[in-house]
Amino acid sequence: MPLKLYLRNEVWHFRGSVAGRRIRGSTGVSRANKATAQNVVSEVEAREWKSGIYGPASVLTFAQATQIYIAAGKPTRFIGKVLDHWKDTPVKDIAGGRIRASCRDLYPTAKAATWNRAVIVPTQAIINFAAEQELCPKVFVKRWPVPKTTVQAATWDWVTTFMSCAGPNLGALASFMFLTGSRIGEAVSLSWGEVDIAQKSALIRQTKTQTARLAHLPHELILALANLPGDRRPDRKVFGMDRHSAWRQWKRCIERAGIEYLHPHCCRHGFATSLLRAGVDPVTVAKLGGWKSPAQVFSTYGHASEDRTLTDVLTRTGQEQDHDERYQEGPHSNRTRVSGGSR
Repeated sequence: MPLKLYLRNEVWHFRGSVAGRRIRGSTGVSRANKATAQNVVSEVEAREWKSGIYGPASVLTFAQATQIYIAAGKPTRFIGKVLDHWKDTPVKDIAGGRIRASCRDLYPTAKAATWNRAVIVPTQAIINFAAEQELCPKVFVKRWPVPKTTVQAATWDWVTTFMSCAGPNLGALASFMFLTGSRIGEAVSLSWGEVDIAQKSALIRQTKTQTARLAHLPHELILALANLPGDRRPDRKVFGMDRHSAWRQWKRCIERAGIEYLHPHCCRHGFATSLLRAGVDPVTVAKLGGWKSPAQVFSTYGHASEDRTLTDVLTRTGQEQDHDERYQEGPHSNRTRVSGGSR
């Protein structure tokens, strides 16, 4: 039975069957525009016939795929711009080359890393999730090559010098990012209800992974938090500032301190780099700092030492190594302990 129009509350609706499937719905068109309503019904019939003959992939739009993705509770970061770009484009028409081309349209002045993160990843994730529901084929997109850069990492000495020239809130913020590995957005969003001083812990809601992790608060950080002014109601932000005000104060503090300029994210870099240099394995570092994988930690922060004399350890006997370690750990020693094995 073909689709037929009927009035309901002064709006044209339709019902009937197409390709053996019962169909009903509203055209969204008022009584006075029956011809327009009939055009809507014709489009619905054509779409349903195509779906019945060629499968759902022939009619699935990017907007529909996005709705399915969001309804499943998937991450929504960067989706807005991508959705505005593709809108009702059929998913079957969105190939890898078109997705790469959309990067420059959406972010004309951005670099390759941003194109990968803000365009290719969310677009591919939406389409491939629909593919998992057997609504369309998967799409494969070649990422833009990103040049390897040297990561600038803060040290505890840098942080303490910074804190000496900062107010209590900004100083505690820097300390928190360095000692917990949090991003600035995660740190400024922290509320007192997520901090447990007695247990020396803080619940950090991670912006990139949409998950949370429980971070340990070292003694120095507990002291910095204890000196913060203001009330500590559970809903109050711990550091009393947003990302933008923190950035403004950050630059001025560095100028006063006369130290090398490092942006706030360098504190997170310092967290990972310092732990690795202290001999903590990448698996543990990744878990403590909320990285997705140890491989990401190792590839980004696993810098090789420039000390060529480290190979001397290969020919030392166990007794010699024990003697060296006891000597290096002496109260007046300025030497750095070198332990055997690969780091």
